Amino acid sequence: MNGRHSGRPTLEEVAVRAGVGRGTVSRVINGSPRVSERAKAAVEAAIAELGYVPNRAARALAGNRTDAIALVIPEPETRLFAEPYFSDIIRGIGAELADTDMQLLLTLIRTPKERARFAQYLAAHRVDGVLLVSVHEDDPLPDLLEQLDMPAVLNGRRSDLESVSYVDADNVGGARAAVAHLIERGRRRVATITGPLDMYVARSRLDGYRQAVAEAGLGGGGGASSPGVSGSSGSSGGSSEELIAAGDFTEEGGRRAMRELLARRPDVDGVFAASDVMAAGARAVLREEGRRVPDDVALVGFEDSAIARHMDPALTSVRQPTEEMGRTMARVLLEEIAERESVRRHVVLATELVRRESV
Repeated sequence: MNGRHSGRPTLEEVAVRAGVGRGTVSRVINGSPRVSERAKAAVEAAIAELGYVPNRAARALAGNRTDAIALVIPEPETRLFAEPYFSDIIRGIGAELADTDMQLLLTLIRTPKERARFAQYLAAHRVDGVLLVSVHEDDPLPDLLEQLDMPAVLNGRRSDLESVSYVDADNVGGARAAVAHLIERGRRRVATITGPLDMYVARSRLDGYRQAVAEAGLGGGGGASSPGVSGSSGSSGGSSEELIAAGDFTEEGGRRAMRELLARRPDVDGVFAASDVMAAGARAVLREEGRRVPDDVALVGFEDSAIARHMDPALTSVRQPTEEMGRTMARVLLEEIAERESVRRHVVLATELVRRESV
């Protein structure tokens, strides 16, 4: 080209200058992670040298694209703004999409009417893909996404047989480590406050609790839990169903469950709460009842959010890489949008117990 170019540079000219195929240039422009760093650098350099500007309107029409992703959270605003988990997930998603042309559309679904309206929106193909956070077992949205052949990634899953792509944390292993830590520190009447049991994440953390107490010989019940609190585990020793109280991942839910546990088992000496927010509610009730943490009752949460670090005493908690989960969700979705492959991706990220003064 002798350093000169007449007219608008084309995608093909960028590919020639970068020494790559047209498809690679397209993937770089569309933000697909499935491009090597070397190829990405070559394409970006060629774009800069030629002054190439993607024609977004033409690209969208040619590829049936909208350059928009819907982030769907089927929860009320009170949970969205009260729980650090959601802000961390959104931060990770936003960071991953920052260098792409994708617009992120936040959608809260609180009623069947809103769900039906969003279903019509999806059927009109007004977005290229969907990220779904806070997945409940009976939510019809994942099945609808499959019927529409809409690229989608779930934060968590509905069951072990999940057919939609998802990014999850090792909830069973994290909960088992938390309860094992309580037992190793001499606690023998260890209770748990669960999340809502229509969510796989809550059932998984309950399974981890049951496995830990069974492995310690405090009672039977390492099997999978049922949707209700009364599961397949034994009813004696440390795994007594009296030591399991249902919560809902909210602070008030943690308060209610802790009061219930103290009424049933005033001798409880350890509590694993399935979220830091519920642990904060439990901590408030223990203080009201004159129970010292950790002297009388040791306490562990899950997530290792800012709440855990700011509690008094600081809360031992299972760290899950929430922001990285958001990043990974966005990355997997971009891959599905760019490649339009039928292969589903299932990603489970490791957790880590962070020990602090509450145990």
